[in-house]
Amino acid sequence: MRIILASTSPRRKELFELLQIPFEVVEPAFQEQLRRDLPPDQQARLFAEAKARSCADRFPDSLVIGSDTLIAVDRDVLGKPTDRAEAGTMLRRLRGREHLIYTAVALVQKTAGIQDLVVETVRVRMRPLTDDEVEDYLRTWEGIGKAGAYAIQGSGGRIIEKIEGDYPAAVGLPLRRVAQVLQRRGVRLPIDVETLYQTKPYPNWERFVP
Repeated sequence: MRIILASTSPRRKELFELLQIPFEVVEPAFQEQLRRDLPPDQQARLFAEAKARSCADRFPDSLVIGSDTLIAVDRDVLGKPTDRAEAGTMLRRLRGREHLIYTAVALVQKTAGIQDLVVETVRVRMRPLTDDEVEDYLRTWEGIGKAGAYAIQGSGGRIIEKIEGDYPAAVGLPLRRVAQVLQRRGVRLPIDVETLYQTKPYPNWERFVP
């Protein structure tokens, strides 16, 4: 069965590759626009489903996976900063406190009328960064274009104190939940997902999950 990942994210592609099943990457024909009337988890679901459906319309016989990750603090959704000033504002708001990461996954196969939707929530605490530490991280430019202005799988892992929840979901794709959805739809995985979670073969995974 043809499997399509509806995403332009290199991190989601890297994570999906860990499942060791053949798949294709297709850019979804969908423009994200936040709805302020929706809570963050529902917003993530909406985006994930819209991404999957935009590709399922073009490939109706394929299993299409769409995903979206949102960061929320005080119930406000933090988007992707476009410059250092915006990234700095986000980091100073997050430092020393907890925020939530919502990663939604939608699986759609149009001809069979299949649709699955799941959301994984991860609780994250950022270190109480000094202004100098914020500036040091901003100079890496790593957080530009990343939700919440940091990348936990990169050098941004150093500014995170701890996480509670699924590490791959914090990066952008909850592998355990994705595997469960695929297996429920008849996809056989060549690997044991629990072994994958024990070996943690992705940058910074071991740092946050003992």
